[in-house]
Amino acid sequence: MLIKITKCCHLRFYLWAMKFYIGYQTQLHYLFFSALFAISLLFNNPLAAQTKPKEINYQTQTWLSLNNTIRLSDKWSAIVDMHMRRNHFASDPSFYFIRFGAGYTLNSSTSIAAGYGHLWLAPTTPGYTTFADENRIYEQIQTSAKTGNVNIINRLRIEQRWQEKVVKDTSTHTNKFTNRFRYTLTVNIPLSKKPHVPSLLISDEINLQVGKEVVYNTFDQNRAFVGIKETINPHLSFDLGYMMVFQEKANGYQYDFNNTYRCFFYYTPDIRKKKS
Repeated sequence: MLIKITKCCHLRFYLWAMKFYIGYQTQLHYLFFSALFAISLLFNNPLAAQTKPKEINYQTQTWLSLNNTIRLSDKWSAIVDMHMRRNHFASDPSFYFIRFGAGYTLNSSTSIAAGYGHLWLAPTTPGYTTFADENRIYEQIQTSAKTGNVNIINRLRIEQRWQEKVVKDTSTHTNKFTNRFRYTLTVNIPLSKKPHVPSLLISDEINLQVGKEVVYNTFDQNRAFVGIKETINPHLSFDLGYMMVFQEKANGYQYDFNNTYRCFFYYTPDIRKKKS
């Protein structure tokens, strides 16, 4: 029942977004958008999982991050992101993550980026202390558009992930390799013409993964967020709100349903040399 409800909400959001989106984007964007949604439903089919009874783990998390995009020139920028996620609201560690990259602006609405990230994943078994390492490389393309006062951002990110295998609190010194495809749609709706009134922020991200050891959970997770976005000054802003994270585990019958409180800061300093 929960999966059906999640799919229904997922469908309603995407149908609304597609109707809003098609008016000013190309047919190619629409086909890609529709195909990605169809694939996500296909791989979220419970019939494809094992026949064991479904198990859902409900938990509360807090996600905090500082996302830095440093403008180096008219085309190039440096990216430095730091993330911290906590379980049981904020009492226990979930993971720590840092990401470096380089961004290149193709035009006023399109940019590309690539880089490296490292993650330290905390153990979930009581008494265990060994963190699992993950190394990843990523590539992405992001487009932005505006219709009226509403801003829409589309981002496709591809990740190559090497996840360390830890068994009974001991590293096996082996890795699980996967490719993950992440598509994010973000809608930013101003609520007032006054500069310091927050805007409404709605986003949804689908995560799909493939790899030799990915058998039951090609659908990895879906992240649906609603909150506010506030601009502090021209180079600093943040968003704050609620995010529902629904993730399928590797065995195909266990799921995590995370009620998540999210606060992300965005720092965008400009150190380009001023033209004389």
